[in-house]
Amino acid sequence: MYICIEGIDGSGKSSQTLLLEKWLQEAGFDVLRVFEPSQSVVGNLIRSMLQDSKASDINFQRTLGLLFAADRMILMEKIRKAEIKGSIIITDRSFYSSLVYQDGEEWIREINKHVLKPDIVVLLDIEPETAIKRCEGKDHFENVVFLEKIRKKYMDLAEKEKFYVINANNGINKVQEDIKRVIAPKLGMCI
Repeated sequence: MYICIEGIDGSGKSSQTLLLEKWLQEAGFDVLRVFEPSQSVVGNLIRSMLQDSKASDINFQRTLGLLFAADRMILMEKIRKAEIKGSIIITDRSFYSSLVYQDGEEWIREINKHVLKPDIVVLLDIEPETAIKRCEGKDHFENVVFLEKIRKKYMDLAEKEKFYVINANNGINKVQEDIKRVIAPKLGMCI
């Protein structure tokens, strides 16, 4: 099973993927946790570029869309091997992030046509003002206006793609319990 945690920056994706990994491992599952951008050369380039003052400009975001697609292809071998082994894969972001951040559904889907689609997508929905307070402020696109636009795109995509939407304005433990309620039945687990 391939599980993706999505959401705007500051929604708690990294914390929640770590907690989900720990819970599943304690339940006896083999788990591979990945994140975007990865630790590859391309992923490190993306991290560097996200700190640029032009990071929210549309052409800059389109360049990032291409780089994220390349970074995902690097992750695919690792994900496919884990899937064959029967592991549960948890990712902090997927190509859905590019659909909302890099603006352009048709071309984003085309350049990501060789990546696996997650079986389950959990969207952590949070108010942009709350998200900004949680962010470290290193990335130049971490501003309320930009994140509000991205949040709306995520909500539209969630409805279209049938994501599970979790209120991430709640505390970390409540959010994790809500995620477990989504995941547990898919794995035949009770909570």
